[in-house]
Amino acid sequence: MIAKQDKNIVRRKRQQRVRNKISGTAARPRLNVYRSNSHIYVQLIDDVKGVTLVSASTLEKDIIAAIADKTKSEAAKIVGAAAAKKALEAGITAVVFDRAGYIYTGRVAAVATGAREAGLQF
Repeated sequence: MIAKQDKNIVRRKRQQRVRNKISGTAARPRLNVYRSNSHIYVQLIDDVKGVTLVSASTLEKDIIAAIADKTKSEAAKIVGAAAAKKALEAGITAVVFDRAGYIYTGRVAAVATGAREAGLQF
């Protein structure tokens, strides 16, 4: 009988393969997405210095009020737009999108759409 693989272990392997090829700089940071069952988190990371430049999540007070009666995908789009707004205020216009091993659909795609609509280029 074939043992079923843990989805998160498979995702982490996929994430590692992609992370070997992409990296964020101060001029073009990496837009990293992490999704849990109930929340979504976005960070803009400068891998050269190893620092987070901008972050947004569904746990921030102003975003909680905006997503009160929205679906998870709609909330993800709002988080992406909020991260893009903070990035533009920090002088960041272009990023490298890191989906962290997740398939580009649903909430991950909604984050990207929200960030693009708010003005980030990737």
